[in-house]
Amino acid sequence: MGFIGSVFSPWYAASGRRDPQNHCCLNVATYGPGGRFTMTDRGRSALRQTTDTLTVGPSRMHWTGRHLVIDIDEIGALPLVTPVRGRITLTPQAVTDAEVALHPNHIWRPFAPIARIDVDLTQGHRWQGHGYFDANFGTAALEADFDFWTWGRYPTQNGAQCFYDATRRDGSTLALGIEIDHAGKVREIAAPPLTRFKRSLWQVKRETRADAGTLPQQRLNMLDAPFYSRSLVQTRLNGEVTTGVHEALDLTRFRSPLVKSMLAVRVPRRAKWTQDRP
Repeated sequence: MGFIGSVFSPWYAASGRRDPQNHCCLNVATYGPGGRFTMTDRGRSALRQTTDTLTVGPSRMHWTGRHLVIDIDEIGALPLVTPVRGRITLTPQAVTDAEVALHPNHIWRPFAPIARIDVDLTQGHRWQGHGYFDANFGTAALEADFDFWTWGRYPTQNGAQCFYDATRRDGSTLALGIEIDHAGKVREIAAPPLTRFKRSLWQVKRETRADAGTLPQQRLNMLDAPFYSRSLVQTRLNGEVTTGVHEALDLTRFRSPLVKSMLAVRVPRRAKWTQDRP
């Protein structure tokens, strides 16, 4: 993930979030043997932007017109402080023009909900498979406007379905379901019931959409934090069993100063960068 204004950075929060360009990063998370996590908070001098390229320090994302090419040159966070290098190439099957307001201050753009991905990283993570690309834009801190949200993206025979469910701080709720076909056409759908399933290792509440009588199940724990869970989850949607990526974000917990201080261990700050490398 590329961030301008690193929303989970304790350094950005401590700065008052007045200068997002001074808190940018490229976040990489891999799983299984050799798994690494990188989220270095970099200063303004590390950031370069053009119409088709985002460069953050030694790493960059570049849109060729057909492929999103992500060149990674980062250092893993504690406890495995080692280089994380390589290339990820994402090829959208179609690019959508969908834009959804999650809140007056927050926009979600599912650019390429159906894509192919080619991963080649130094830790032995080399594979090809199903991919996804989206973006979020905001003018306020997430924890200022939300208490909790879950997101899920599930491949289906017709394309993919995405669900956003959230509780805003003003007490209102979001319950969004969309379906994207293989041509990139997006339509809003009536979502199956919102169904709770087993909490994460850090006891973050989790729920997603599932047909009545179906209990979603975690198939792979991908990232687990005191306020956040990412996992592969199996559910049933309109009679079709599918496994997709699911996220749960507890922003009430994230507002805690203790949690932000814990994050400083995993999110180092590198304020200076000289753009003199190739």
